[in-house]
Amino acid sequence: MNNLSMPVEFTRIRSDKTPVLRPVARFILGVSSGLFLVTMPGKAQTPALDQKTISLEELQQMAVQDNPTLAQATVNIRAAEGRKQQSGLYPNPTVGYQGEEVRGGSFRGGEQGFFVQQDIVTAGKLGLNRNIFEQEKKQAETEADEQKLRVLTNVKMSYFQALAAQRTLDLRRNLAKLTQDAVETSHQLANVGQADAPDILEAEVEAQQADLAVTMAEQNQQRVWKELAAVVGNTKLPLMYLEGNLEDISAVNADDLIDKMVNDSPAVRIAELGVKKAEASLARAKREPIPDLQLRAGMQQNRELLETTGRPVGLQGFADVGVQIPIFNHNQGNIATSKADLERAQREVERVKLALRQRAASVAQSYAYSQTASARYKNQMIPRAQEAYEMYAKKYKEMAAAYPQVLIAQRTLMQLQVAYVNALEGVATNAVALQSYLLTDGLESPSQPGELDRPVREMNVPFQPSSTSKER
Repeated sequence: MNNLSMPVEFTRIRSDKTPVLRPVARFILGVSSGLFLVTMPGKAQTPALDQKTISLEELQQMAVQDNPTLAQATVNIRAAEGRKQQSGLYPNPTVGYQGEEVRGGSFRGGEQGFFVQQDIVTAGKLGLNRNIFEQEKKQAETEADEQKLRVLTNVKMSYFQALAAQRTLDLRRNLAKLTQDAVETSHQLANVGQADAPDILEAEVEAQQADLAVTMAEQNQQRVWKELAAVVGNTKLPLMYLEGNLEDISAVNADDLIDKMVNDSPAVRIAELGVKKAEASLARAKREPIPDLQLRAGMQQNRELLETTGRPVGLQGFADVGVQIPIFNHNQGNIATSKADLERAQREVERVKLALRQRAASVAQSYAYSQTASARYKNQMIPRAQEAYEMYAKKYKEMAAAYPQVLIAQRTLMQLQVAYVNALEGVATNAVALQSYLLTDGLESPSQPGELDRPVREMNVPFQPSSTSKER
């Protein structure tokens, strides 16, 4: 297209310019149409030979190694194990000095010695303590599994967003190249009197808009890539070409996934473990009124002289045993509190299930719309827009249509292709969110067992991609 040298000769034979110009226009528009229509948004483009590529599996492996929240989840398990161990340890004994009637004179220093005191925990209280913290440990383990799923899901969603941004940028660059070719074509046709000044201006404006769209698509790709790199845990990860195809996403049944989510979600399991922990705490509170034994024994040297022999009494022992009588304090307040906590934990399971259904509803709706939109773009709108573009191009080559009509048809087709990519992105991200129990934030710190008011922190509404009708 850039090597045309015919316009100078055509200016000499304007009387029969039309039949001579038709082959030129046909060649120009034929090549442009072929370049424009060969790039379909759902198909993977071939990267440059020197461009590095990376797959979803590689990105997820990097995230498992470098995402700091997974290390936090592991530390939480160790902390829960430590609390469990500590809660079951026996009380330390007390060792001390004891002296009575310590003075001189006839008592000769009185009674002096040592004692050992030990509290004996009764009624299996230590075992009940361990059971409470065993539930905390299980919560921490479930939280760790959940956190790994959250990280992998976040990487997968960011991957699809980056893949969509990559496809959109490919489309924008192709259109920018075609619009620039159109500007050159308009100037060449103007030289032979086959294009007016408005046609040239229209082509130039179209090219400038296409260049701005490329800039926006490049910036969007950089933003999405930085978000992906952050979740992976490597902020210096260079921009690479992503392997994959947005059209390879299998359809899912949103209703079935929501039912599965309510039954199998880690959020529900954590809430159910909260019930078990509350039950263990109640059992422990009920055992508290049973008194522990308080043992105290020792040896002492009695230096007091016996009246019969005139010798010191000598070494003698002593022992005390005591219990605390639960007359006024039956631990009734703590028992009432534990009962209330148990009821709250039971209601929490119900609340989590309802909250999951509520939050999944909008995701399911977005998935259904994106699926419908992508099918309609692919099977109806894009084929019709492509046919319209080809018809306008043919009419223009036959001098039966103005060039701006070709540009408008070309722009409409491109907008639909970009919208199709956005719809595919919506299908992919919402399907992943539903399949992963709405666990989408891979940089949210894992909650620690025993934290209050955060039992459903993990139920983050997934990032909603831009509307499929809106261009990037």
